[in-house]
Amino acid sequence: MNVHEYQGKEILKSFGVTIQEGIVAETADQAVQAAKDLQEQTGTKMWVIKAQIHAGGRGKGGGVKLAKTLEEVKIIAGEIIGMQLVTPQTGPEGKKVNKVLIAEDVYYPGDSEVEEYYMSVLLNRDTGRNIIMYSTEGGMDIEKVAAETPHLIFKEEIDPKVGLQGFQCRKIAYNLGLSGKSFKEMTKFVASLYKAYDATDSSLFEINPVIKASDDRIIDVDAKVAIDDNALYRHPEYEAMRDKSEEDPTEVEAGENDLNYVKLDGNVGCMVNGAGLAMATMDIIKLSGGDPANFLDVGGAANAETVEAGFRIILKDPNVKAILINIFGGIVRCDKVAEGVVAAYKNIPDISIPIIVRLQGTNAEEGKKIIDDSGLQVHSAILLQDAADKVSEVLA
Repeated sequence: MNVHEYQGKEILKSFGVTIQEGIVAETADQAVQAAKDLQEQTGTKMWVIKAQIHAGGRGKGGGVKLAKTLEEVKIIAGEIIGMQLVTPQTGPEGKKVNKVLIAEDVYYPGDSEVEEYYMSVLLNRDTGRNIIMYSTEGGMDIEKVAAETPHLIFKEEIDPKVGLQGFQCRKIAYNLGLSGKSFKEMTKFVASLYKAYDATDSSLFEINPVIKASDDRIIDVDAKVAIDDNALYRHPEYEAMRDKSEEDPTEVEAGENDLNYVKLDGNVGCMVNGAGLAMATMDIIKLSGGDPANFLDVGGAANAETVEAGFRIILKDPNVKAILINIFGGIVRCDKVAEGVVAAYKNIPDISIPIIVRLQGTNAEEGKKIIDDSGLQVHSAILLQDAADKVSEVLA
């Protein structure tokens, strides 16, 4: 689950990380009041107006601007709120901005001593260990840095048996070229950052940039935070931060129906029980000449309600030209799934695309008979190859 920048900073601050202070606003008038409040709290004389969407590269799309007066705060906030912000990470359709963060200016006027760093904490899936990745090239696209100057990217791997050690924090500060007060500040910063990552069950903490101000303070200026969905039951306070307006509405609907759904760009919808079988089904769709339009796992307890919900979600994609339902009956009975398919077909009007149903396992023959006797435009299959051949036929 992704959270907004202001929420990520709230999490980091709760673990002792020094952040660029800010107040979120949803209207231009709220932005002006936030700017006034922030000036009282921090003494800032200028404000950074930052669009709050779940995507990076906001500045390149005009979603991050500096305001020098309260009048400019109102004008800029009014322009950003409601805009369709297009960044390298949103795609050409962009994302609508519903709120902005009014942040203090930590780049002091005439200050030439500010230095910017990149820092992130994530899991190295090759080793099964968390790593801290960091660079002196903050404020830039880390992908570009990795491609053009890979020697400027450092990685510190954490042994899960002992956790992050003090010498590792000092090593990071040393590699960033720090000394004196800023060195000590960075070691504390790194320790607090890793503690936040570990305690929140996150999959990513990325800060770009971390800055060293002219007074040697180490400050988090941005925050990209992703929390592991599977651990949210342990963190209801973070689950409450979820912003469904930032997510694909179809995926939100699928989640509300206990379905695992990911939209893709193909032409064959697939509905399967089990993630492994879903991946195999997507492969067979490709081999049959089609392209999977989605990943949809109805789980091990598929019934008429989940099948109908799956149908409705898949049919919202106008690119879908056929649907392949691939069910292995273990706990779930294939005849019950077949009854669900028939009921869903009758409950959803105007289904004009062919549906292939492959049932295997418990009561598969009974399920196939239910499909064949229904009189509906549903093709049944027992073998996976049979289903693949039918997909090829209906797409021809």
